[in-house]
Amino acid sequence: MIQSMTGYGKAVATYGSKKIFAEIRSLNSKALDLSSRIAPLYREKEMEVRSIISNALERGKVEFNLWIEKNASETATPINGALVANYYTQIKSISEQYGIPQPEEWFATLLRMPDVMSRVEVQELSDEEWAVARSVVEEAVAQLVDFRKQEGEALARKFNEKLDNIATLMKEIEPYEVERVQKIRERIVDNLSKLPVEYDKNRLEQELIYYIEKLDINEEKQRLTNHLAYFRQTMNEGHGQGKKLGFIAQEMGREINTTGSKSN
Repeated sequence: MIQSMTGYGKAVATYGSKKIFAEIRSLNSKALDLSSRIAPLYREKEMEVRSIISNALERGKVEFNLWIEKNASETATPINGALVANYYTQIKSISEQYGIPQPEEWFATLLRMPDVMSRVEVQELSDEEWAVARSVVEEAVAQLVDFRKQEGEALARKFNEKLDNIATLMKEIEPYEVERVQKIRERIVDNLSKLPVEYDKNRLEQELIYYIEKLDINEEKQRLTNHLAYFRQTMNEGHGQGKKLGFIAQEMGREINTTGSKSN
């Protein structure tokens, strides 16, 4: 079944005290155009993430985000108490030694001192955590694919409806074909009868056959019928058939236009 190129997926999982989020969305594009934003901890796995996405999606402008949310207790920058105490002792000592007034706002002064508030973290990605993060990525991609399949089913229903309409209209023009040939013959004969000349009726019949054959639309109807069947078959061959379906639709339009040109 065909798939749409538009879709959305989001997944989340908990690992320890953090939540891991993955979000992916896609829009129409002739090829796979993938842009990603990945949390620094998982950046070493970017190629693996891209491989997961490209294996599931063939086309579309895709935006992917992978990020972490931590508890507030962990995200707050810690205050280095030992360093604060050391700064306090030094400032008080200098104040007493040189007669410099001590600060009125000790906390404000001490918290502005270098390295009092700083976070030095060196994180390493464990296999266990990456297994959880990878499952989140795969779930988000699976949701996107499901979304695209649902959209594709809706498109397929609409396509089949239009194909049925074309087939019905093609049947409806058949009664006019015999009538049209008769009217053409009558018009030509009537116009010839008004001319003050004699004409060879056998030659007239030969010319009429040649003329009417040029206006025959049986070949166009047959080709259009084949295109309708081929379009349905292609829709059921799987996703990634958009260009092929576009070409078949173009050929269908060609046969319909030719039929209209011959139906003067």
